[in-house]
Amino acid sequence: MDEGIKVEIVSPEHLLLSEMATSISVPGIEGYFTVMGDHAPLMSILKPGFVTVIAEKDTRSFYVGGGFADVSNNIVTILAE
Repeated sequence: MDEGIKVEIVSPEHLLLSEMATSISVPGIEGYFTVMGDHAPLMSILKPGFVTVIAEKDTRSFYVGGGFADVSNNIVTILAE
């Protein structure tokens, strides 16, 4: 069974979220994209929008005003404004 993917959302002030998720929807500069376990590595600039984190038991959304997303080694790191 797929174990999911780790997501970390970091603001300039502090770490906002660090947990395992089933999928993460991210507002990339060319449109929203969804990341799931074993996703290919990528980097993207973020446009203003909502990062949606879907975990096994809940769904949470975080507004970002921009920033960067890095996907590698089954970890999504969101550096958000």
